[in-house]
Amino acid sequence: MDNQKSSFEYTALESDMRRLAAEIESHRDRLEMKDASEKELLKEAIRAFPRPEHNIVSASASQSQAQTNAQSPLPNYAENAAPEVKLEIEYLIDLVFHHGLEKALSEGDKSPAFVRDVFHDALAGKLYPELQRRGIIK
Repeated sequence: MDNQKSSFEYTALESDMRRLAAEIESHRDRLEMKDASEKELLKEAIRAFPRPEHNIVSASASQSQAQTNAQSPLPNYAENAAPEVKLEIEYLIDLVFHHGLEKALSEGDKSPAFVRDVFHDALAGKLYPELQRRGIIK
C-alpha cells in the first residue's frame, strides 16, 4: 500500500488513508462483520475512526467556506434535504480533504444524526474507489 502512488493531492487525507486502512482491517477481523460488504466495512471504519481532542471552527460558522461541486457528492436519499443540511455535509466533506479525516469527523460529531449519517455515506462513496484502487478493499 505505501509504495502505491496516491491519487490524492491532500496530505492530511493521505496519512489518514493509511490509518483508515488499518481500521478497515480491524473491522474485517470482527465476527459480527464477517458478512458485511466492503462498503459497509468502510462505513464502520469511518464511524470508528479516532477523533482529535481539540475542536476546530464550528461548521455553522464556516459553512460559507464549503465548496460545492457541479455534481453533488451526496447520496440519492439526501437529494431532498434542506439546502443548509446539504451545505453542512459538503462542508464536512471539504474539511476531510483540507484538514483530515479526524478533524472532519470530530466536527461532524456536533451535527444532527441525519447529517452525520449522510456525511459518512457520502465520504464512503468518495473514498471507496481510491481504497479499491489501492487494494485495501475489494
